Amino acid sequence: MDVAKRVSESALVSTRWMFPSDANPAGNVFGGAIVRYIDEVAAAVAQRHGRCNVVIASMDRMDFHKPVKIGDLLILRASVNYVGNTSMEIGVRVEAENPRTGVVAHAASAYCTMVALDESGKPTRVPRLVPETDEEKRRFREAELRKKARLKQKEGK
Repeated sequence: MDVAKRVSESALVSTRWMFPSDANPAGNVFGGAIVRYIDEVAAAVAQRHGRCNVVIASMDRMDFHKPVKIGDLLILRASVNYVGNTSMEIGVRVEAENPRTGVVAHAASAYCTMVALDESGKPTRVPRLVPETDEEKRRFREAELRKKARLKQKEGK
């Protein structure tokens, strides 16, 4: 497969309104709910890139920066940072917007490694990634370093 795709071809922005069912009694959205939404949008981006089924292999650097409250809009900005042979790193930035005031806060970030699967459930090759902007090129380089660190850590076990 010698197909290549641009980052913009699979990037997504997903918005969800946070309800009481997403939160604890104090009105803070559960971290697990945010992780679920990150997994969902990362999978959608990876499927758009590979045009095949995908599964999550790992989630790196799940960092929570600010609380998300009931009534906030949860905005997830996701794009492919790096592509290997069968895996892709998807970066997800989570923002919380108060729809009444318009105040937006960076709430969380994560890097998800997704693996592409063929019809029989075996890993399959995905299109190469063509980073175009300086930001995309920086993200590609940083994701490549994270992949090398993950592989080195895995070898050490």
